[in-house]
Amino acid sequence: MKIIILGAGQVGSSLASNLASEANEITVVDHDPTLLYNLQEHVDLRTVTGHAAHPDVLLQAGAEDADMLIAVTNRDETNMVACQIAHTLFHTPTKIARVREADYLNHTEIFGPQGLAVDVHISPEELVTHYIERLMEYPDALQVLDFASGKVQLVAIKAFHSGPLVGHALRTIEDYLPNIETRVAAMFRQGKAIIPEGGTVIEANDEVFFIAATENIRAVMAALRELDRPCKRIIIAGGGNIGTRLASALENKYHVKLIDHNTARTEEISGVLHKTIVLQGDAADEDLLREENIDETDVFCAVTNDDQVNILSAMLAKRMGARKVMALINRHAYVDLVESSTIDIAISPQQATIGTLLAHVRRGDVVVVHSLRRGAAEAIEAIAHGDKSSSKVVGRRIDKIKLPKGTTIGAIVRGDEVLMAHHDTVIKSDDHVILFLVDKKHIAAVERLFQVGIMFL
Repeated sequence: MKIIILGAGQVGSSLASNLASEANEITVVDHDPTLLYNLQEHVDLRTVTGHAAHPDVLLQAGAEDADMLIAVTNRDETNMVACQIAHTLFHTPTKIARVREADYLNHTEIFGPQGLAVDVHISPEELVTHYIERLMEYPDALQVLDFASGKVQLVAIKAFHSGPLVGHALRTIEDYLPNIETRVAAMFRQGKAIIPEGGTVIEANDEVFFIAATENIRAVMAALRELDRPCKRIIIAGGGNIGTRLASALENKYHVKLIDHNTARTEEISGVLHKTIVLQGDAADEDLLREENIDETDVFCAVTNDDQVNILSAMLAKRMGARKVMALINRHAYVDLVESSTIDIAISPQQATIGTLLAHVRRGDVVVVHSLRRGAAEAIEAIAHGDKSSSKVVGRRIDKIKLPKGTTIGAIVRGDEVLMAHHDTVIKSDDHVILFLVDKKHIAAVERLFQVGIMFL
């Protein structure tokens, strides 16, 4: 596939690296030649220096015969205009834009049939807000991912000594959960991936990724650790787009406080939020945190625009007694470093954005792509189409499907029914199949499995 990526920032560079490794023809456009040079040093792709929305620059990038344009520059206006120009002048089939400003997103007609020629618009703030909301619902989880419109969830949890399953093999799960079907999709032990098999023994501090129907998630979590009480009190540090969106989404369910250092911004936020207590101050101020009873706080969530502020305030909140702390981390290199410290969860907007973008790029009707916590593995939801003569998966038992090494099928959603995958389960047309890949280099092979043959009409 011939893809033009506009913007060589963190999202654009990561996306280019992912796609270039999958035999796509990638061209990256940016006005900063240094960024492009650094990217080209590590990835086999073409670069063009110039303004991302200028017609001559797009022509130079190959827009005349590009299959897709992905606009992820730092300016919403540039992204949207570039998509419109690609449509009007070059008839580019698929155009994706990253759009951050809530005012654009609140007017859906901008992206409607009579609006701008943007086929897909992606909001990092919206994605991060939804992701954090899920973590609030399951305070013991390290990661919560949705599949099949929320019918199935993949949850990562750290196994504790007190968990009934700790010290036992995975095949014994059904003994502890006789009426619930679940699958362990992936495990990490001391940062290294383990292929889960029947004889694999769960150890304390293992990160266990399991999949189950959404209504069964809490029961499975309880088998791995003693569950904490539900969240009630939340402190959000940062009153930017993400902090304000998050407070608005949570304030009707929880007791929420929001801290921002900017006086004018706190006054503005106070007019938007209805139940949230808005405080002006420094989120890393010990006296302020003490006054706001940080030791009785269930979740402290730092989502300012400054990684260092987020890291330091979250570490301080943890030391002062907050039960769980999260920090928004933009620099990818910090994520693993932070998760090995006192911070419980590092949230990467880039990872969330890239996963959503990849779902629109993948071939073979892949509808959801999630990176697992360490980034090396992926979980994919693909839709099976065709019949036994036109598809490599439809009408076949799972144990007869030639899956790439390190790839497993965890669950199948058939209409409203959630089925855990067994060796003799037969995949039917229109099934939503949830797969796990320990090695991302096999993604293209999985996509090919779900492509319909040329004879299928």
